[in-house]
Order: sequence, then C-alpha cells, then structure tokens
Amino acid sequence: MQELITAYNLEGILIGLMTFLIIGVFHPLVIKGEYYLGQKANWLFLTGGIATLAGSLCTGGTLSILLGVTSFSCFWSILEVREQRERVRKGWFPANPRRREKAQGVKTRID
Repeated sequence: MQELITAYNLEGILIGLMTFLIIGVFHPLVIKGEYYLGQKANWLFLTGGIATLAGSLCTGGTLSILLGVTSFSCFWSILEVREQRERVRKGWFPANPRRREKAQGVKTRID
C-alpha cells in the first residue's frame, strides 16, 4: 500500500483527506463535550493535545503529520468549547438540564 501511495504521489491527498476527517470528528466532540462536561471538557482536549503532540514528536512520516493535526485540533477545541457555551447561551444548541452551570447564572433556553 505504501508503495502505491509513493508511486503515484498520493501522500498529500491522503493527508488532506485525513485532516478533513479529523476536523470533522472534532465538531461533534466539542458539542457533546460541552453538553455533558461543560468547561471541564477543556481538560480532556488539553490532555489529548499534549499526548498526540508527544506522539508526533516521537514518530515520523505521515503518522507524525496526522498526530500533529490531531494535536492542534485538540488545542483548537479548547477555544471551541468556550464558543459552544455562548451558542448554548444564545439558544442555538440545547443546554444540559442536569448540569450545575444553569444554577450559576448561565441562562438557557428550554422549550
């Protein structure tokens, strides 16, 4: 398989496709993370980002690139969790009625 990828110079296309999929996976992870964990989800994204960054430094080739993309997707998700909280506050996404943040002054729209 590696020979096929190298022979036809498909590595760039493969990395682009995998980057697209990695970013696509993080969108629902941010939504679900904020829903179930609130701002505590940031710690999971930070831990995952550091772990995949270390993995990227310890490997080479395409795997290193994909681990680097995953790492920085984790770091970007920390910002997105904060943005998701604002989206929930505006009523664009449902709030988790079981979380304590509701009682701490975060207004939510419940239909």
